[in-house]
Amino acid sequence: MNIESFRDYCLSLKGTTDDMPFDESTLVFKVMGKMFALTNIDTFESINLKCNPEKAIELREQYDGIVLPGYHMNKQHWNTIIMDDNISDAILKSWIKDSYDLVAAILTIKRRNKLDAL
Repeated sequence: MNIESFRDYCLSLKGTTDDMPFDESTLVFKVMGKMFALTNIDTFESINLKCNPEKAIELREQYDGIVLPGYHMNKQHWNTIIMDDNISDAILKSWIKDSYDLVAAILTIKRRNKLDAL
C-alpha cells in the first residue's frame, strides 16, 4: 500500500477527515473529530492504528517486527505497523477499518448520531 491508497481508503470511511495538527509531516485521520490513524507523509514507513488491547498483543506476536507497540502513543491501545510488502492491502485495510470502528464505537451520542446521519 502506498500513501495515496492509504489516504484514499481512510477518507472513504464515513465521517472521516484528515489534517495535520502536530506538524507538516504527520497526517492524521479522524472520524467525527476523533483520531484513528496517522502516518508520516515524508517517509510513509509506518502507520499508527488504534487496536483492541488483546488483539494488539496477538498481532504483535503474529507479525513480529512488523506490528509494534504504538510509537509515541498509548502502547496498550495503539499499534505501529511497519509498511512491509509481506502485509497485503486487504489485511492493512481490515486493520484500518478495525481502528475506525473502535473509535466510532466510543463517540458521544451526539457525534454518533451525526455520523449515522451521513
